[in-house]
Amino acid sequence: QVQLVESGGGLVQPGGSLRLSCAASGSIVSINVMGWYRQAPGKERELVADIRSGDSPNYADSVKGRFTISRDYAKNTVYLQMNSLKPEDTAVYYCNAYGRMWQSPRTRDFSSWGQGTQVTVSS
Repeated sequence: QVQLVESGGGLVQPGGSLRLSCAASGSIVSINVMGWYRQAPGKERELVADIRSGDSPNYADSVKGRFTISRDYAKNTVYLQMNSLKPEDTAVYYCNAYGRMWQSPRTRDFSSWGQGTQVTVSS
């Protein structure tokens, strides 16, 4: 199995910043995509940003210019730097990773989710 552990959520005032981290571990062969999703109360889970190996990051329109996603390929870690936060950014943020894992005697695709971290933007 591949496990994702998130950190960095919390309470911040409007206009403030937070940085989320997500580290993947387990029988990883390769990770093609790592990304961040969020789910606000009463709403569906939505893509915030993702980054594919060798490609440019992809952002939801609502966060372009404010959020930056980055990856540390050596550490199998993805980060989300969130600036100029707004109350509408309040949600549980989930990390996702998709790739190949080792499951003896061969490899297979995997898609894993983190446990979620709460981000609350409020004065």
